[in-house]
Amino acid sequence: MHATAKRRVQQKQIQQTSRSCDAFQFFNLLTSDALLDEVESAAPEFRERVYPPAETLSIFLAQCMSPDGSCQNAVNEMAIARMAGGLPAASTRTGAYCKARKRLPLDMAASLCRKTSSLVAAQLPEEWLWRGHRVRIVDGTTLSMPDTKANQSQWPQQSGQADGLGFPVMRAVGVTCWATGMLIDAAMGAYKGKGGSEHSLLRSIEGSLEEGDLLMADALYSSYFFLASMQHRGVDILVEQNAARKTLSDFRKGKKLGKKDHIISIRRPAQRPDWMGIEQFEALPECITLREFKSGDKILITSLCDAQQYSKDALKKLYKTRWRVELTLRDIKQTLGMDVLRCKTPDMIVKEFWAYLLAYNLIRLLMAQAAVCERRDPASLSFKHCLQLWLTCQLQSLSLSPDNMTQLMVLMCQKTVGNRAGRMEPRAIKRRPKPIGFLMVTRKKARSIIAKKGHQRRIK
Repeated sequence: MHATAKRRVQQKQIQQTSRSCDAFQFFNLLTSDALLDEVESAAPEFRERVYPPAETLSIFLAQCMSPDGSCQNAVNEMAIARMAGGLPAASTRTGAYCKARKRLPLDMAASLCRKTSSLVAAQLPEEWLWRGHRVRIVDGTTLSMPDTKANQSQWPQQSGQADGLGFPVMRAVGVTCWATGMLIDAAMGAYKGKGGSEHSLLRSIEGSLEEGDLLMADALYSSYFFLASMQHRGVDILVEQNAARKTLSDFRKGKKLGKKDHIISIRRPAQRPDWMGIEQFEALPECITLREFKSGDKILITSLCDAQQYSKDALKKLYKTRWRVELTLRDIKQTLGMDVLRCKTPDMIVKEFWAYLLAYNLIRLLMAQAAVCERRDPASLSFKHCLQLWLTCQLQSLSLSPDNMTQLMVLMCQKTVGNRAGRMEPRAIKRRPKPIGFLMVTRKKARSIIAKKGHQRRIK
């Protein structure tokens, strides 16, 4: 068989697997020794039901990962799983499951997500650190969701869109582990308005950063208040210099450490921001001392001022790997399908948001375990490959015995991602979409136009 044909057959098989598998074996991970206490403490008191909290959450995770994504499909898979396991038959009506999801505590999935990352963070091997530092990366993104009044009130659509034509937009900021790709913590907010900026959201989860961590970020985070806050916490930083400040960079001033490398002082702005109290503002230092150096066409600033221990080339090489956070966002939004959330109320959107992130962290947890066992770099493993293996295990109803787990980890480590340094691709697609017009009026008005004039015959 030709190689191209083989790839097509393999791709088709993978698609069929992802559509038909049930992900209820997430229940096994959620009830493992490491997470069992966390699950029990987060779960509310409940009667003996068809949908107890832990199983409801595991079905919710399966639903988030399913290409179908409907409650009906999730309930159907649960009913078949019960039948295959010799349990009493359950109804395929969705009412009981939907009520069970609503009963889940709002922060249950969130606390489990943070717990999974802390399990790995506490046991990071020495070779996964960067010169003794646990490296973290912060970045933001946006998500869309169904256009309901409740969602619009919580996460309004962009102001340039007419009423009835846009979708609610959520802004999310996450802190990820550079070594393992796991999500350490995340925060969500409205795309616009007070408290919706990336800085505001990051301030709400700063507590997830610990003294001695090294945080990488893009130029958006090179403000005085962010840098001063990180220094106060004992967190080292490596960020790109703000574009507005690049023109003021004068490497002839300050303490020179090398070519285009010096120590600078950034003064506290004269004006207090609205979100900061007067006492908090006055407690900030008049200026902070940092290191600034030029790396190619970028100017980077860092709190690692020892040029002997942290050379400019080493920091430059490390900052290039900040791109890993973009791959993490791709894994979450595209591979898992979180780009467009499905729930229709704000509370359920929050639960769905954390259910996706918990599912992502559970796969990353398996990858970290596999990397430790095989003495591999977790960044060299393919997330999609490991996800496909996990889904296939569930399709085959493979029990997670020690022997099977060992074999699964070996398979996870067999495929590695390519080292594509300096890769550059166009942000465009070659395949044209189907010639279907855009909805330029409200759906109600569009129906009335169709009733009077019929469907549009030709797309303009």
